[in-house]
Amino acid sequence: MQTSSRSSAPRLAWLFDIDGTLLVTQGASRKAFSLTLAGRYQISDDLEDVRFDGRTEPHIVADILAKHELKFHDGEEARFWNDVFAHMRALLVPPRGRLLKGAAEMLDRVAREPGWVMGLLTGNMTEMARIKLARFGLEDRFAFGAYGEQAPDRDALAKHAVAKLERDYGLTPDRCVVIGDTEHDVACAKHAGARVAAVATGTRSRAELEALAPDLVLDDLGEADRLIRWARTIAG
Repeated sequence: MQTSSRSSAPRLAWLFDIDGTLLVTQGASRKAFSLTLAGRYQISDDLEDVRFDGRTEPHIVADILAKHELKFHDGEEARFWNDVFAHMRALLVPPRGRLLKGAAEMLDRVAREPGWVMGLLTGNMTEMARIKLARFGLEDRFAFGAYGEQAPDRDALAKHAVAKLERDYGLTPDRCVVIGDTEHDVACAKHAGARVAAVATGTRSRAELEALAPDLVLDDLGEADRLIRWARTIAG
């Protein structure tokens, strides 16, 4: 990831979710956790009943542990995560995974706009995000990130990200745009006082997203012209 700088004095910040917004891993994440559970605890579970989308990975792990009445002891948590990351690196290789429609082009469009800065707001752990982005050559596209291990829940994570943007760039929350595909993305943006554009490329339909009253709803990031026009009205 790039390091942030205040030298360019941005007028607008973008906070992109990863899974279901920019890309899909075609089940690699769930499989990586399942393999880790089998390898560390000899428990066979495909984890299909554990909700992954829109949630922080520490919360996902807490659900997995609770389901099987497990607790981490004496450094087990770090070893657990290292195994998850190792499995993910092995699983997320071509042809598995794909970028979602318009994602790469949208990042290019944002990068060309003067005074706009791009970051991540994701429930992924930092290393998991890096693995996923690296699969598609996107790991150097973002100036900053807010990751799953940095806050107790998604709402707190969004507030952390917005506070960092105000501290580092002088941007107020209403100059921050969250892009995500679930109700969690919409809720956390509103909680942090940020703008939010919901994109129906994940597991939620357009109608479900519209019912949440985000600032903007898109079928996919292929609607870049509409999204860019809207964002320019915010940036001024």
